[in-house]
Amino acid sequence: MNIALKVVIAFVAFFHLYIMWFEMFAWTTKGPKVFSKFPKDLFTPTKAMAANQGLYNGFLAAGLIWTFFISNMEWKNNISLFFLTCVVIAGVYGSFTADKKIFFLQGLPALIGIILIFIQ
Repeated sequence: MNIALKVVIAFVAFFHLYIMWFEMFAWTTKGPKVFSKFPKDLFTPTKAMAANQGLYNGFLAAGLIWTFFISNMEWKNNISLFFLTCVVIAGVYGSFTADKKIFFLQGLPALIGIILIFIQ
């Protein structure tokens, strides 16, 4: 696995760890500042839903971090490809259903990682 790919995977993993932390632990405190278009009175009632979403982001991060501990290159690439593809799909879906910038923050870095897997 080349350095550029490792950097991209690490970035995507840590970004999803941040999303996990944000959605699970800072939804009601930092959420209203980040999502200013979302009605402020809905942050508390949606706290459990956001935490559930955060948990899934944590699973994506865990899968990507796992790739750093896989010694077999074929398995490392396959697992990386799977989790990066999941992130791209989530980014595309988020861009259609929530905000276009989600693709650029979430999906594009993962797509770059997928491209790097195929050209290495």
